[in-house]
Amino acid sequence: MRSRQIGAILLSAAALAGSLAACGSSGPTTALQKAKDDKKLTIGVKYDQPGMGLKKPDGTVEGFDVDVAKYIAGELGVPETGITWKEARSANRETFLQQGQVDLIVATYSITEARKPKVTFAGPFYVAHQDTLVRADDASITSLDSLKGKRICQVTGSNSWKNIAEGTNKESKKVDVTLVPAGAYDECITKLKGNAIDAVTTDDMILAGYAKREGSALKVTGAPFTDEKYGIGLKKGDKETCEAVNKAVTKMYGDGTIQKLFDKHFSGTGLKFTATGAPPAEGCS
Repeated sequence: MRSRQIGAILLSAAALAGSLAACGSSGPTTALQKAKDDKKLTIGVKYDQPGMGLKKPDGTVEGFDVDVAKYIAGELGVPETGITWKEARSANRETFLQQGQVDLIVATYSITEARKPKVTFAGPFYVAHQDTLVRADDASITSLDSLKGKRICQVTGSNSWKNIAEGTNKESKKVDVTLVPAGAYDECITKLKGNAIDAVTTDDMILAGYAKREGSALKVTGAPFTDEKYGIGLKKGDKETCEAVNKAVTKMYGDGTIQKLFDKHFSGTGLKFTATGAPPAEGCS
């Protein structure tokens, strides 16, 4: 009799645990499901990159990445009013996705083999190229080779410095440079203008935004040496959302939106829109 009572208690406990587990798993399991159910998304963007992602004094954000994120969110069923923006720095992008602090990240996020084990990437939605920003009166830096012996900015969480110091560039050249740490690219610009470094080197779109903001003080050398595939970061394994975002990217090219956004943010910087179609998707893994 006693064993029956114990058995009944154990069965009841198991049923209760199952019920609680079911309640705990009733929320959206993917960003796409959240977009459909709640009409809301939290999206990580840069707050300190003119032309790409910049927070304005009134608290709103603007830039190429921001507008791309709005378009993609709209295609997933989320209006602009349903987007919560969160600052995503180079150093915290993977952590934000892993912890569920954001649903998507559109923040000059290059798709790399090193990042793929931690992030599911949709896209790329654009292919940029690494270049170099220098003071306008500096004629000594004109190419990758001419960076030898120079002081370049090393932003925490960015891979740009590795493409020079470790030779992960199109020419497979390792260039002997002095790395000067910085927490963000805005800090790099301050160091460059103050002669604490000789160059800031990262994606040409980022550099063009800063050059446009600073007027005649800085210039882009126009000597690119990598291909940077900008992706949309998702929590690892969220293939459903990845596939939906890839469809949105294809549509964005097909209806001409991507070029309109490019022209809106980079007209007059010297950058040219040369894409003839959406870049081939990397695959949702």
